[in-house]
Amino acid sequence: MIKDFQMNGTLPIQRLKQLIRDGGIKAPVPIQDKQLQPASMDLRLGNKAYRVRSSFLPQHRRVDELLNELFMYETDLDENGILEKKNVYLIPLIEELYLPREINGKANPKSTTGRLDIFTRVITDGGYRFDEISQGYSGRLYLEVFPRSFTIKVKTGQSLNQLRLFDGREQVEDDDLREVCQTHTLLFDDAGVPVPAGSAIIRDGLHMRVDLKGHASNGVIGFKAKKNSSIIDLSKAGGHLASEYWEPIQAPKEGFLILEPEEFYIFASKEKVRVPLEYAAEMIEFDAGSGELRTHYAGFFDSGFGYGRGEVNGTRSVLEVRPHDVPFRIEDGQVFFKIRYEKMAGQPQITYGKEIGSHYYAQELALSKHFKNDLFG
Repeated sequence: MIKDFQMNGTLPIQRLKQLIRDGGIKAPVPIQDKQLQPASMDLRLGNKAYRVRSSFLPQHRRVDELLNELFMYETDLDENGILEKKNVYLIPLIEELYLPREINGKANPKSTTGRLDIFTRVITDGGYRFDEISQGYSGRLYLEVFPRSFTIKVKTGQSLNQLRLFDGREQVEDDDLREVCQTHTLLFDDAGVPVPAGSAIIRDGLHMRVDLKGHASNGVIGFKAKKNSSIIDLSKAGGHLASEYWEPIQAPKEGFLILEPEEFYIFASKEKVRVPLEYAAEMIEFDAGSGELRTHYAGFFDSGFGYGRGEVNGTRSVLEVRPHDVPFRIEDGQVFFKIRYEKMAGQPQITYGKEIGSHYYAQELALSKHFKNDLFG
């Protein structure tokens, strides 16, 4: 039975649908059911990409004013949607927001976007922060796109990022999270055995570790992006050989790896994690006090991730890692990132998983869906 209780928190799919019906979310092209997940909504690219000189925040100004100052050239995404790596683009999104005054939001890259090392951020008129949608915002949404490792080809209507909306965002505090660990079991080991709640590291969120053993992937524990690869066409799932874009990383005999600055890596978590239906979750950037590296770019988990309706014993998190400034040593089982849980404003009518065509519902170490993996051998 769906618990459609009304309370503060992240809006579930049924309330997103209500906002669409009420005109809080609008689009000149009808919004499709496949854009909606249990606690989030995919945002679609418009038909123009504007190459700009730099990133920016409009603050007290409109986005189109600053676009005029930074504009270099435009690309028609219906004809030739090539976005060159290391270039900054601004793409108006199809969806527009006309939110009630009590509703605010946050955007983040989709999982596939993060695994392709495509850096994206939403910009709003008058916005002071990237990816933040202020309470009661009315206006257009723009996506900054910066392909870092690969040149990509995109089309109008494709989605690189997603949106969550909140009626008062309610993060789960540590004491409550310990209780959730007890009642729902949030972590499982390689064999699917529950990790005791008392063994979980909870400090401003649930801490998780990196896997450098690779028992579930024939000893491959990660991937490193190659330089000077071909274009990745985002419309072609399974249409690219992984070996042409990635170098596999074998489990190190020494038990540790040294990551090179500004290289891009894919790893997996040691534990498998769950997100019960009463919650959503977000991966939090690595604490700079623990090391100068970024451990994810796409950090949102919909309700039911690794949980289903209670029958799934966790799913691994896949990490998009980029060290900064200096080489950085990591070892198997090192605490590497944390997950912050947030309360839902009602149990969603659907759950993340196979039934709604989720791509990564049972993932182990995995590249994006665009690659045919010929690296495990």
